[in-house]
Amino acid sequence: MIPRAQSPKAPMTRRTRGREIALQVLYQLEQNPGQGPDEVSRFILRRLREPKLCGFAAALVGGVQKHQGRIDGLISEVAENWRIDRMAAIDRNILRLGAYELLYCDDVPTSVAINEALELAKRYSTAQSSRFVNGILDRLQAAGASQMAKSKAEEMPKAEGAASEEAPGGAGPNPGEEAPTSPAEVQQAMIEQETEGSGGLADDPASPNDDVPPSDGPPREAP
Repeated sequence: MIPRAQSPKAPMTRRTRGREIALQVLYQLEQNPGQGPDEVSRFILRRLREPKLCGFAAALVGGVQKHQGRIDGLISEVAENWRIDRMAAIDRNILRLGAYELLYCDDVPTSVAINEALELAKRYSTAQSSRFVNGILDRLQAAGASQMAKSKAEEMPKAEGAASEEAPGGAGPNPGEEAPTSPAEVQQAMIEQETEGSGGLADDPASPNDDVPPSDGPPREAP
């Protein structure tokens, strides 16, 4: 069962809708980890329909899954007196999604990543949860900025040393090297998937803005 929006519906941008579907998938995968990638792809395609938007949502899900270990560790570090396993499941996945965009999506401004996560918290959880999410992401952003500055300072001497050893006309990137899988390739793979199927992720084929089942409430403080 996926979380149902708690607050009244408000107009959404297309990418906001993509984030909403990504959140639903992340929540369901945590509750039902046996769901396969084909079922996820069909669910996203049925809910969003537009290939480019499907690729965006699929990239968010894949990114969170790929980096979840580090994301959870960073959230745990900044979430004072909170254990991530004691947070409400919907809030935990909103934080994962927001943290992924904050830390790994260079094309998403910090303010947008945080505001989008807050909107999801207001829509699917409670006012208390939105304040909780805001506090965690703010601390995560501050910690992330500090870590990145330190990392760059440590890498500069190495880069300078490597440049001094490299002969003029050193080799650049290999033009024949295969690039990583792009969102366009992801969306094309989803287009080729069946658009209908039984079982798998819960789906409501009605309006794309239809609500979804309720969350398990606000976060609970660890004893």
